[in-house]
Amino acid sequence: MKWFLFLWAGPIALLGSWYGLSYYDMNFGVFMLTRDAHDLVFQIYGHILGIPPEDLPPLVLRAIIFDSFLVLGLIAFRRRKKIWAWWQARRQSPSDALASDESLSSAP
Repeated sequence: MKWFLFLWAGPIALLGSWYGLSYYDMNFGVFMLTRDAHDLVFQIYGHILGIPPEDLPPLVLRAIIFDSFLVLGLIAFRRRKKIWAWWQARRQSPSDALASDESLSSAP
């Protein structure tokens, strides 16, 4: 599961950092981080898909959000017994969890 999360979050972090750096043209001397490369990449993808390049970033964001919900749903499904036990313990005694044997009022 850790590798699955790493292989899911790694490309998203890489894409997000590239997009942010190239959008604001913080290139550090690297062509791939320039705004020209940013526009070129979206122009090529837009041409391949047959849609305007300015429509691609919202579509990519929606795909990332959808994939994130799928991944989090898979994790929740795999850990459903632990989550259910935590939920039952939390609902059963919310005031008992706050109370302790030693209270600050008994301090000298």
